[in-house]
Amino acid sequence: MIYLDNAASTQVHEEVFQEMLPYFREQYGNPSSIHRYGRLASKAVETARKRIAEMINAKPHEILLTSGGTESNNTALFGVMRQSKAKQLITSHIEHDAILEPCRRLEKEGFDVIYLPVNSYGLVDIENLNRSITKETALVSVMFANNEVGTIQPIKEIAQICKQHSVLFHTDAIQAVGKIPIDVKDLGVDLLSISSHKINGPKGIGALYIRDGAALDPFILGGGQENGMRSGTENVANIVGFGKACILAKEHLGKNASHMKSLRDHLTSRIVSEISHVSVNGNVENKTPNNAHFTFLGVNGEDLIIKLDEYGVAASTGSACSVKTQKASHVLMAMGFSHEQITGSLRITVGLYNTMQEMDQTVDILKKTVQELRSVSPFKTKYGF
Repeated sequence: MIYLDNAASTQVHEEVFQEMLPYFREQYGNPSSIHRYGRLASKAVETARKRIAEMINAKPHEILLTSGGTESNNTALFGVMRQSKAKQLITSHIEHDAILEPCRRLEKEGFDVIYLPVNSYGLVDIENLNRSITKETALVSVMFANNEVGTIQPIKEIAQICKQHSVLFHTDAIQAVGKIPIDVKDLGVDLLSISSHKINGPKGIGALYIRDGAALDPFILGGGQENGMRSGTENVANIVGFGKACILAKEHLGKNASHMKSLRDHLTSRIVSEISHVSVNGNVENKTPNNAHFTFLGVNGEDLIIKLDEYGVAASTGSACSVKTQKASHVLMAMGFSHEQITGSLRITVGLYNTMQEMDQTVDILKKTVQELRSVSPFKTKYGF
């Protein structure tokens, strides 16, 4: 198999795996215990927290450990809104469901949620955001990089606007961390979500950066772990793995990004030149280096995924979190795509372990697969396949 769905999840790095192993068998203590086993576990957690903080230039105590990106996003939105006197939240139409579903819940609780439109590249209009903020706005949440098309938002400019209005700004950076440099102090963001399994770490662990002074209500109550913000015994092995993944991602950021971009660009160039009636989606000049998103007219994306899988290529049409719902991409709808364009979409996301040979094999398989599907397409006459 050629794995090209790295936006959904990544292979755990061997060094990450090896660093986690002792915390399953030898160092299995509870970090809240005061004996030696507990102290060793607590020290491991704090070392990992420091590593996570260093990756985004934060302070260790500004890192809240969570079960993953979804919990980080939920904690940011519910944590800010439920303790705020202001009752309005601003987000965008192309957010991940881990943002949109909490927004819908908040609307049911009586909060006002404004959904910003995007242009055909998936970009939020800065001036529109500025006009939308009122005295009732408590929080703005706009994702750093889109999980489907890879478009990167002007996060620093958004943060500046929010600061001018004294409004908190959260960004879901799950697809951006480990792909592009991120410095929370330089950006000026107040809250930022991270997920381990997007950067070759284990699943089931993530973090929420919370700037000093940003007030949130606790999301999970109990024994008072994580400074009372998230109770529950810490997942020490996964936390350790997450910390190691952050070190590796930071140390090799430039090399990794260059590797992924070269693969992505070669793949894209061949697809565009060798397959007809195909378009490249998203902001091509400003997107994550691992993302390539296409529309193949006259092809059903779900059929394409199934056929590619049969030929040994794993790709996707969009978010793995919503694929079982069989609903049209809300991201592409917000970008103004037609139903035909949406159904013919394909997302390819490369990773650290992909090779140039795999890119060439993928294009050869894709050419054959698209041709097969178009030969029985109802649009065959329309486009002259």
